[in-house]
Amino acid sequence: MPRTAMTYSPFRPLIVAVLALSLAGCQTPIGGATGTAPAVEAPAPAPARGPFVAAANPLAVEAGMAVLRRGGSAVDAAVAVQAMLGLVEPQSSGLGGGAFIMVYDAATQAVTTYDGRETAPADATPELFYENGRPLPFMDAVLSGRSTGAPGAVAALAMAQEAHGTLEWSSLFGDAERLAREGFVVSPRLAGFIAGQGQARTRWATEYFTKPDGTRYVAGDTLRNPAYAQTVATIARDGIQALRTGPIAQAIVDTVHAEPRPGTLSAADLAAYRPVVRDALCRPFRVYVVCIPPPPSSGVALLQLLAMAETPTAAPVLAEGETSADAWTMFAQLQRLMYADRDRYVADPAFVGVPVAGLLDPDYVAQRAALAPGLTGAATAGTPPGGIFRAPDATTEPAGTSHMVVVDAAGNAVSMTTTVESIFGSGRMAAGFFLNNQLTDFSFSPTTPEGAPVANAVAAGKRPRSSMSPVIILNHQGRLVGALGSPGGPSILAYNAKALIGSLVWGLPMQAAFDLPNLVAKGPGFGADTSRFGPTLTEQLAQRGIRLEPNASETSGLHGAIWRGDHWDGGADDRREGVARTE
Repeated sequence: MPRTAMTYSPFRPLIVAVLALSLAGCQTPIGGATGTAPAVEAPAPAPARGPFVAAANPLAVEAGMAVLRRGGSAVDAAVAVQAMLGLVEPQSSGLGGGAFIMVYDAATQAVTTYDGRETAPADATPELFYENGRPLPFMDAVLSGRSTGAPGAVAALAMAQEAHGTLEWSSLFGDAERLAREGFVVSPRLAGFIAGQGQARTRWATEYFTKPDGTRYVAGDTLRNPAYAQTVATIARDGIQALRTGPIAQAIVDTVHAEPRPGTLSAADLAAYRPVVRDALCRPFRVYVVCIPPPPSSGVALLQLLAMAETPTAAPVLAEGETSADAWTMFAQLQRLMYADRDRYVADPAFVGVPVAGLLDPDYVAQRAALAPGLTGAATAGTPPGGIFRAPDATTEPAGTSHMVVVDAAGNAVSMTTTVESIFGSGRMAAGFFLNNQLTDFSFSPTTPEGAPVANAVAAGKRPRSSMSPVIILNHQGRLVGALGSPGGPSILAYNAKALIGSLVWGLPMQAAFDLPNLVAKGPGFGADTSRFGPTLTEQLAQRGIRLEPNASETSGLHGAIWRGDHWDGGADDRREGVARTE
């Protein structure tokens, strides 16, 4: 596959020396594995190769596998998976949404980030979600035309496919087009959201989800979307220009400008949108190298948590394993520290200086980790080297995201988190697909009540901060070891961290790591899969001040795999409807 500009290879000569020093102290695991699987091989004795696809719907996985069978690349297959997800899982992602795409090139060992995050319209102001001098109620903002940014998922895929594809772009949408015309069986999860409130009750959603007899579609019904079929056929023929100009673009603009509370997204905004190719952010963790997207993704926060996990304060405690209340308590406290820094410092780097190096500085990381044992409530943000002090914001991140992992026969990989932001995005549809409400990922107020500026304030052309942090894992020789990611709004960071610690520290099989109970510690409380912890561990956690409450954020949807030397150890979160397949 050809190599694009601005890719990052963590194995250039200078960086090899740095990683060698970093890894020298962690060649021996910090604790015995408590799972039943053997420790992950690093380096793998044989290169990791596909075909492998994991995604949130079996129809999407099969669409990706079909492309790989035809000799397509990982990126080719990701295009087909996204096209199908937009049809059969529209509550989570689609053509009207955004994404972060991580691409691993087996030939060059380079990791590239394609930033397909949406952008605010040229007419957006910091008071975008103000009315009568105060911020709108959150759901009023979501359902408004103001919530939609210029979509970027398809544009990012098109850019990645141009660089890394092997098949014709036009050949990647056939399965989605056919199924949209013929109809697909509504899954139980989709049916649950169709029966819901909010975005599911807009006039657009009501028209789509209501049968001729006036009742709503339920699980097992066949749902057709001829408008979607026409749209993907047009995108197959015309490429990304179909979303920048012409009838589909105009349909997007018309829908955004409809009442209530019309937005300002214009045809010029759609025509001007471009994804950004960024250097992947890669750091050593134990005997691996973990790569994530840089800001406006919050992946730097995930790396900060992993770095804290390796400090003398945290490592021996976490090594006690998944049955230890002390290990879970440490994990929760590290999260509190991570989220406090993330909420203060991470935003679009084109508008705000993000102290990435400072947040990952070893001395700063050690100082933050040392606070974990003594935390008795919400953590406060630290002052990393190079950090410009800004106020914590009140950004709300709702549910509505999906994740996929694809590996092709050559060993190239895609880890992609994709979203329309909330369930069915804004609830508004154009040309057969839902439009995002991504701009509600900005802080509604540009300042605190005291007047201090926040990093994630709205600005024209700005990308809102995102918790999406798709992961690619390498060994110290630069070979692919694994990939994973999850939806979950702000809880994505906690879910990904749990999976990484479960698989790479506790030695669990990937499915078992995904099946671990979720624990999210952001602010003063602790959201959790309370039923999965069990009464004994729940009581032990309560004795340590960790009183579990039902998780209020979007549930996890982890998908991914670890290469076990000669086969993929894949997993698909049992909280969703996805599968992981290889051949």
